[in-house]
Amino acid sequence: MTAGDRPATLVPADFPTNRGGLCSKGWSAPELLDHPERLTRPLVRAIPGDRRSPLVEAGWDVALDRVVAGIRRTQARHGRDAVGCFGGGGLTNEQAYQFGKFARVALRTSAIDYNGRFCMSSAAGASVRAFGLDRGMPFPISDIAEADVVVLVGSNPADTMPPAMQYFDAGRARSAQHIVVDPRRTATARSAALHVQPLPGTDLALANGLLHIAIAEGLVDERYVAVRTTGFDDVRAGVAGYWPDRVERLTGVPVEQQRRIVFALARAARAIVLTARGAEQHRSGTDTVQAWINLALALGLPGRPGSGFGTVTGQGNGQGGREHGQKADQLPGYRRITDPAARAHVAAVWGIDPDELPGPGRSAFEMLDRLGTDGGVRALLVLASNIAVSAPDARRVVSRLGDLDFLAVSDFFLSETAELADVVLPSAMWAEEDGTMTNLEGRVLRRRRALDPPSGVRDDLQLLAELAARLGHGERFSGDAETVFAELGRASAGGAADYAGISYDRIDAEQGVFWPCPDAAHPGTPRLFTDRFATPDGRARFLRVEHVAAHEQPDAEYPYVLTTGRVLAQYQSGTQTRRSRTLQLLAPTPRAELHPDLARALGIAPDDLIELSTRRGRARFSALVTDTVRPDVVFAPFHWGGASSANALTDPALDPTSRMPAFKVCAVAVARVAGPEERIPPPAPTSQPQLRPHTPPTAAVPRPPFRRRTTSVKSTPRFLHGVYPITGEGLGKPGPLDPALRYHVPPGASAQALYFRGGNSTAELVYVLLVRDGQPMRWFPIGARGDVHVPLRVVEDLPGGTVLELHAAAPDGVAGELVLDLGLVEF
Repeated sequence: MTAGDRPATLVPADFPTNRGGLCSKGWSAPELLDHPERLTRPLVRAIPGDRRSPLVEAGWDVALDRVVAGIRRTQARHGRDAVGCFGGGGLTNEQAYQFGKFARVALRTSAIDYNGRFCMSSAAGASVRAFGLDRGMPFPISDIAEADVVVLVGSNPADTMPPAMQYFDAGRARSAQHIVVDPRRTATARSAALHVQPLPGTDLALANGLLHIAIAEGLVDERYVAVRTTGFDDVRAGVAGYWPDRVERLTGVPVEQQRRIVFALARAARAIVLTARGAEQHRSGTDTVQAWINLALALGLPGRPGSGFGTVTGQGNGQGGREHGQKADQLPGYRRITDPAARAHVAAVWGIDPDELPGPGRSAFEMLDRLGTDGGVRALLVLASNIAVSAPDARRVVSRLGDLDFLAVSDFFLSETAELADVVLPSAMWAEEDGTMTNLEGRVLRRRRALDPPSGVRDDLQLLAELAARLGHGERFSGDAETVFAELGRASAGGAADYAGISYDRIDAEQGVFWPCPDAAHPGTPRLFTDRFATPDGRARFLRVEHVAAHEQPDAEYPYVLTTGRVLAQYQSGTQTRRSRTLQLLAPTPRAELHPDLARALGIAPDDLIELSTRRGRARFSALVTDTVRPDVVFAPFHWGGASSANALTDPALDPTSRMPAFKVCAVAVARVAGPEERIPPPAPTSQPQLRPHTPPTAAVPRPPFRRRTTSVKSTPRFLHGVYPITGEGLGKPGPLDPALRYHVPPGASAQALYFRGGNSTAELVYVLLVRDGQPMRWFPIGARGDVHVPLRVVEDLPGGTVLELHAAAPDGVAGELVLDLGLVEF
């Protein structure tokens, strides 16, 4: 951006990361700086406290007085934690840091979280667990161009991060193999050497299956595993149950493709595995990332020159925004808020007593789900986030926002969330503020002010400083970005994300500095984990993880799988991009993708108006009929609200570690509403499901996924399979293992057993017994730490009413696990 008068002009800059490249959203961004709908004056309700009254313009003193009064009134009635803060991954590092400090010092509340909880939290949780540190890419992005093999899991950078594609293009020009794991044949997948399309929610099973093959084929880097990791034996035992044909049945990925991925990674001199939201936004997202980390560790990739494991950041400051205190359980520098030493360090920088710091608060959706309730947040301050569109189960969240006693929103435009507020505060945009951002490589960059904001508009750093002053803490806060960054450096010093040695002058001179950088003499750290991992013993952690089915399974009422994501010409909740004339020409209509076979079965033609329904809501889209999506999957973009709110449909089931909602998979029904419509009308309010009380789901239990079949067949496969513990009572005392290993042939039908396959984790011979109507039918011996595969096509037919069970026997006192798989066909 050239500095000077409006209108703004963009000029490419030869920066090391994007090398002058921008996507369509970047090139069109200047259009929004002087957009006619841009907010330039604060808005307040004409009748204070009555959100049915119109929003009217007001001066800053009036607006801020109402915000401060709302805060004080709420805390006086309900306590400090009744006031909450919700931030965003688009804030600068300084703003994110100051927002966390504002919550804990000026408000003394534990109630703060941000929309990055909906984006990077599962990747962060797995990386911290495995490596001791979360940085999206622990190596420069330029390594992608030099890698011989890159596996992308749930990532579509061609649409979501186009400037990064130059590195992928350079790699392919060197004959690199790129492998894309995605239910859709995206623009990225079309350029790949191999594209595999798993059922959404089965990426963990696929990763475990790939590691099973690596072990079976002797492809594990045993020296690396022995010297640089811990926990592999437990993972080795766990993936024994993920043999290729079982993984094919769970995921839909053919055995041949599984083997091709493993051999490509193992044989490459330089290989990289990257995950993104497609793999992470699930109730088992942290474990899914861990499964791919396990595979990368077993092949010796992390820390190896030109190789590694990384995750692709989702927001403009997705990396820096999650490092310095916006999260409910975090202090600056990735410090844990429950750590006494961390509390003492940060409190000293802030000039307060450590006991004054609140403890951890609730995660993003958990906070939103309790808005306006006893014990929940009653007054909320929102910066840089449009939660009415971006949160899961969005209709429920909008209802909760309506239950608040007070809501204040800072934004550039009147977003769907701002429309619900008591006070709306206009904010400076990206070209009008100073600060820093941290990109996916961990490189800290400058955001330089190129233009003055419109008269009367303040940036969020100044806003927080002014509010703190009105709350009696003005001496502790600054509105100057460089001053705040210097304080951030002191607060992060000694933490995992250490910025202490980074300054504005140094960023300018070096075109960005990689953290950790503990002092001015330190060169920064472009590559992590070259010698040791950030764990106490320096070793990476393998962790055994198991596939679990999606929280919601398709059934007769909701027979298909819905997944959500981004499209090239829109961004996040669309507050800005839906107002861009250029981008509206590229993507004017929210379009849901469905396969031609599914469209044909439902009588849907291209561009028809269709309605998607889940247990939480209904939303309407224009139909995009395409063979790039699986026949059992529907894809909807999440950039629109109102009638086309994809997040009115999504499942709020939370990952137990990251508290990430399950955006990427839920059960859905599809129906044709009408022919093509220029404007999409909303579903009738009376047709929307009633809002139900939210109850956190119970812990996920590994079990095989149910996959609905959409065509009539003369026979139906049935399976008794899973991983089960066994404690032996003697080889002569077989007994049942689990009720799930019991099959009753329906009356009027018949069945036939086709095969048995079993694995044994114990060091002793065990037996599995196939029992028919209480009588032994066949014994299967399984050797110590061995497996067996037996075809059973010669077994007689089993008439209706027959009961089959699998029992097992092991030497007295022997304990371990059996992996069992009995395949039958029912006629």
